[in-house]
Amino acid sequence: MVESGLAALLSAPWAASLRAAVSANVLPGSGSGADGAEAGDIVLGVSAAFSGPSRGLGTELYRGAAACFAHVNDFGGINGRRIALKMYDDGYQPDPCVENTMQLMLEDQVFLLFGYVGTPTVTRVLPILKKFQSENIYMFFPFTGAQPQRQPPYGEFAFNLRASYGQETAGLVDNFVRIGRRRIGVFYQMDAYGRSGWAGVRSALARHGERITGEATYGRGAKFTGSMRQQVEILKGAAPDAVICIGSYAACAAFARDAVDLGLEVPIANLSFVGSENLLNLLTEGREDSERYTRLLVNSQVVPSYEDLSIPAVREYRELMERYDPQVPEELVKEEYAALPQSFGSLEGFLNAKLLAEILRRLGGDVRRARLEQAVFSVSDFDLGVGERVSFGPDRRQGLQTVYYTMVEDGHFVPLEDWQAKFA
Repeated sequence: MVESGLAALLSAPWAASLRAAVSANVLPGSGSGADGAEAGDIVLGVSAAFSGPSRGLGTELYRGAAACFAHVNDFGGINGRRIALKMYDDGYQPDPCVENTMQLMLEDQVFLLFGYVGTPTVTRVLPILKKFQSENIYMFFPFTGAQPQRQPPYGEFAFNLRASYGQETAGLVDNFVRIGRRRIGVFYQMDAYGRSGWAGVRSALARHGERITGEATYGRGAKFTGSMRQQVEILKGAAPDAVICIGSYAACAAFARDAVDLGLEVPIANLSFVGSENLLNLLTEGREDSERYTRLLVNSQVVPSYEDLSIPAVREYRELMERYDPQVPEELVKEEYAALPQSFGSLEGFLNAKLLAEILRRLGGDVRRARLEQAVFSVSDFDLGVGERVSFGPDRRQGLQTVYYTMVEDGHFVPLEDWQAKFA
């Protein structure tokens, strides 16, 4: 299925240079030292959602990473080289993401790919990286917990920092089952992301001898202003004890709103990808009864709370976000978006950038793609400042394993410590 991304791209009218590159199995500039770093800057290629209903995801991830890179550059860069970002908007849509990636690889000749957002986009890019594997172009720390970049045949072309959707869904299911909520329904985005989360829920339930109680889907790109009444009625008819949502914030907020309005009063869980703060803003803005819509929410996270100042990386993140307050480049801004002072997404972007900067430092003065994998594998028991140390290796291409759980209290997400007291 993911191979179709490359096939479709090769048939595009403008893709003559790509077809030539594929035929030769080599990128333009190969062998000439063009490695995304020859001009001094180390150039990272970014394709992410900066427009559309999910623009908050790409924006927040970028802001956290940009704050870290700005600090690195202010203090001499990476062995004297600055980190630069070459950025394109894909609106969280696969075809633009593939086109952007080709631009980054063929024309911009970036050093590596970084900060991609979403399973449907990433899964279309992976076959391209495999096709050009001799060029050693890797994807670092995409904002997705799906499996394709974690397993054969594409796992060797990507490095992940965050825990997987399998780990997130397993944790949610295990906690619900433990407190007696065994009938679990699923609301999911009808694409690779949604199916990945759906499969995780199904697998976790099977370990408890259970099956998915009911399921409803929606199309990628759904807006908060749309209705999820049909999906709620489908799941309400299945009488679930809880619903796990695999989607982005606009659609999941619409579902949570309509679930409450239609009397589906059960815990509603969301994965980390959802964009917790944006979801919460949609559910509460302008409402005097907002607590009614948020009291049964539980969101899994793959980074700790950005309000926990006992965590060294959180203190550093907050300081640098306040100091630099990075904004998306003006040429990429197509729609209004109010950036958040802090968010789980920008904290994840910050940690991604912090670890990537460490990996790049380990290249020393010999900045070549061919040495990237070796540099990554040299990371062992590294203290990222979040309490969990990071290690990589040939059979370990995911740095962090911890999943955190949060609920809404006083209008913001806080750690969920007692599932029994909250939901039993």
